[in-house]
Amino acid sequence: MSQLGKLLKRFSGWIVLIIALLVAQALCDLALPDYTSNIVNVGIQQGGIEYAVPEEIRASEFQKLVTMTLEKDRNIFYDNYELIKDGETVSWDQTWDTVTKDDSYHFRLKEDADLETMEPICSKAIMAVSLLDGDSEQAKSIQEQMTQALPEEMRGVPLMQLFLQMPQEQADAVLSQLDEQLSQIPESILSQSAIAYLQTEYRAAGLDVDQMQKQYILIAGLKMLGVALVAMVCTIGVTFIAARIAASYSRDVRSGAFRKVLKFSSKEMDHFSTASLITRCTNDIQQVQMLLVMMCRMVFYAPIIGIGALIKLMSKGSSMTWVIGLAVVLIMGIVIALFACAMPKFKILQKLVDKVNLITREILTGLPVIRAFSTQKHEEERFDKANRDLTKTNLFVNRVMVLMMPTMMFIMNGVSILVIGVGAGKVDTGVMQVGDLMAFIQYGMQIIMAFLMLSMMSIMLPRAWVSVRRLGEIFDEPLSIHDSEAPKAPVAEKKGWVEFKDVSFRYPNAEEDVLSNISFTAKPGQTVALIGSTGSGKSTLLNLIPRFFDATQGSVMVDGVDVRDLPQHELRDKLGYVPQKGVLFSGTIQSNISYGRDDISEEMVREAARIAQATEFIDAKPEQYESPISQGGGNVSGGQKQRLSIARAIAKGPEIYLFDDSFSALDFKTDITLRKALREATKNSTILIVAQRISTVLNADQILVLDEGKIVGKGTHRELLKNCEVYQQIALSQLSKEELDYE
Repeated sequence: MSQLGKLLKRFSGWIVLIIALLVAQALCDLALPDYTSNIVNVGIQQGGIEYAVPEEIRASEFQKLVTMTLEKDRNIFYDNYELIKDGETVSWDQTWDTVTKDDSYHFRLKEDADLETMEPICSKAIMAVSLLDGDSEQAKSIQEQMTQALPEEMRGVPLMQLFLQMPQEQADAVLSQLDEQLSQIPESILSQSAIAYLQTEYRAAGLDVDQMQKQYILIAGLKMLGVALVAMVCTIGVTFIAARIAASYSRDVRSGAFRKVLKFSSKEMDHFSTASLITRCTNDIQQVQMLLVMMCRMVFYAPIIGIGALIKLMSKGSSMTWVIGLAVVLIMGIVIALFACAMPKFKILQKLVDKVNLITREILTGLPVIRAFSTQKHEEERFDKANRDLTKTNLFVNRVMVLMMPTMMFIMNGVSILVIGVGAGKVDTGVMQVGDLMAFIQYGMQIIMAFLMLSMMSIMLPRAWVSVRRLGEIFDEPLSIHDSEAPKAPVAEKKGWVEFKDVSFRYPNAEEDVLSNISFTAKPGQTVALIGSTGSGKSTLLNLIPRFFDATQGSVMVDGVDVRDLPQHELRDKLGYVPQKGVLFSGTIQSNISYGRDDISEEMVREAARIAQATEFIDAKPEQYESPISQGGGNVSGGQKQRLSIARAIAKGPEIYLFDDSFSALDFKTDITLRKALREATKNSTILIVAQRISTVLNADQILVLDEGKIVGKGTHRELLKNCEVYQQIALSQLSKEELDYE
């Protein structure tokens, strides 16, 4: 698992960039509801007037506003407005003596902080003026009530004019009472009333209110478009980078897993089936790749947008946040329930994929045998059962996900209805504006969508986590065969020597040794043959030399050094190995023969083919050495496959040749001719041959007879016929006594 983390570490810079882009995208997405709210509230309902603060007002109306403001707040007007007379700015005049009806006052400062400070003061002043001097039904009712409280001789005087003529102390007392009453009215109602007053005042001042509205909506719309474009660029950038990271990481993991598998000995290969390794390097890596993309695109983004939207809602001081809380609780409850149902299935899903791949591979590989024994029906049933198990599990998982989506959408739509229902009442009472309600819905949906994205990942994560663990098992699998930390140099005087010194070997978890106390020496120019009954340990002994396994006891020496003290690459460069079952790779005859060397010439390839007796069938092909070889050598016979494998080992020109029953598919004539040509071509090399046929080992310099993992005979053919009973039995089972005597 740590190896997977190290591979991801090199993408940390790109991940930080993705997070930065996601933050920028979230800020843009969080800004859009505010713009929508402003367009509805300010652009449509308020005619483009953002604050209830007059930017330009007639002098007569300005005098009324100042008069209806408490004395402690009047400095705001004095500090922020200037008188314009005949198109020129003049000094502030509190006596109003020089002001005419055509004069106006202009707002000097337009910083948001000043506007927000002035808005409640202006709103109250405008509301007070509207009540005393307006002609609405509400204003007339209030004016009538106030007139009834006046002396008879003062009832005919307009209330506003009467108020302007009051002594300052009396006016301040009335203003204080009026201010207390106005403070009980919601700010939104005060602001809306003030906006309506300003629209009338702007028209009276000769301003184009309709143009103000159009201009505000146009500017706000352009800002929204710009923000949306920035969000789009961030989204494209995140998607592109996430895809690159996921693809590159998958490539690195696939490459790392493949390199690790190449280092596996037979012990590790027994722990992982071939089908499982293929699934892990394909399907499991694909799951991890999808997880990375989804994490970069959704998992990182969900908390950013969710927390941001929650902060936005809290900053607005809305009393409907309980609706979002209810939705979140419902979503989390559903996610936990579905997670509990689906999690057990995810643990077995990838194993079922392994099983399907294993059965498919077995059937395709053994198709000739299946047809020969007419077991197609049985294999179809076996595959069908594995396929149905996988399909059943996949259907269950998909149904869980299908059930989740409509449930989540039902919750989202239900929350929208609940928000609209509750918000409509607040809009009706003036506590909330329509645009604010729309913004609340959008922020609420952003929060719910954040949890929805996380809930979707909670369904994908278990399967991906299973894949991560399966890949981690490959990287964490300890290697039983590894290079020595202090390698030794080969001994020049013993170049090509192979020595077994009291070697014993036992397979992992086995109770008995397969090989016991094996000792012999093979020198350059010698041919050592290994013969014995099936299961006597011949191939196992040969596999100890290239370190496919390591000896349990004793030492296997090559060039005078224990093979465990030689680097694996250096050791295997000295060997020409021909396996019991010929293995060819897809390509051409040329590429297969030259597989062991990069610097091989065409003449060397042809010479190796001649020695291996492969020239006859190669020259018969139309393309000769460029003839294609299919996967596994399926388009050549068993004997041709063995001869090409032998040619591959000869072309390498090694010090030591290892033939693991590599002549079994050859006819006797080809076998004899090949061994004769091989003896001449490899007279300075060491040859070890595992064989079943007596005819293959007759001329060996030394024959080792194995029985139940022990050497029971050692010598030449004639010596063993005289003194080794096991060899005699093997020889008599293949040749007549007369043929043996002749030999």
